[in-house]
Amino acid sequence: MRPRDAATLILFRRGADGPRILMGQRHGGHVFMPNKFVFPGGRVDAADGRIAPLTGLRPEVEERVARGCSATRARALGMAAIRETFEETGLLVGEPVASPPRTRSRSWGAFLAHGVVPSLEILDLVARAITPPGLPRRFDARFFMTDAVHVHGDAHDELAGSGELLDVRWIPLSEAQHLDLPQITALVIEHVAMRLAAPDPATVSVPFVRFQRGRSRIDLL
Repeated sequence: MRPRDAATLILFRRGADGPRILMGQRHGGHVFMPNKFVFPGGRVDAADGRIAPLTGLRPEVEERVARGCSATRARALGMAAIRETFEETGLLVGEPVASPPRTRSRSWGAFLAHGVVPSLEILDLVARAITPPGLPRRFDARFFMTDAVHVHGDAHDELAGSGELLDVRWIPLSEAQHLDLPQITALVIEHVAMRLAAPDPATVSVPFVRFQRGRSRIDLL
C-alpha cells in the first residue's frame, strides 16, 4: 500500500508549570491506532493546495518539507495540518483578515467563515515519518509545530473533540510520555522538548523515520 501524504500540527503553550501540548485520544473503534493519544492531523485533501495562505512556509522550512515533493505540495501539507486541527479541535491557526478567500470546499469554507486565513510562516517542521508496511493505513506524515499564541478561538483546557479525536486537552509536556502513545509520537515529543529547551530551535535536528528492508531507519532532514 502506497503511503498517503498527511500532516500533523503540534500546538504548544508556555505557562508557570512549564510547556503544555495539545493532544487527543483516538476513538477505540478506529482500525488505525485505536485509543492512542496523538496530535491533531490527517491526510491532505485536494482543496489544501488550492487555498492561498496569507504567508508561505519560511524558506528553510519549505526546503525540508519539499524533499520528496514539490514546493506546492509542501504548502498543501502545511495547510492540511491547520485544517485538520480546526476540524478536530475547533481551533483556528492563522491571522484575521477583512475579506477571506472564497472556496467550494466545505471544510475550508467553515474555517474561512471565521475571518481567519492560515499563515504558514509560523510553522516549524519537527519530524517526518512513513508508516511501516503491513498496517491497515499508511501515511507519509509531516509533523509541524507552532505556538498557541497564533490560535484564534477559545483555547481553553477542555476542548470538544471531533468524534475521531476524543478527550482533547492541553497536556503538560513532562507528563505526555506517560500516555498510551504510538512509537513515532513518543519520538516526536522528545524532539518537541528539545526544541522548546534549545536557545536556537533551528539547530535541533529534524528526523525522517521510515522502514527499509524490514528495519527502521532514521535520517536527518
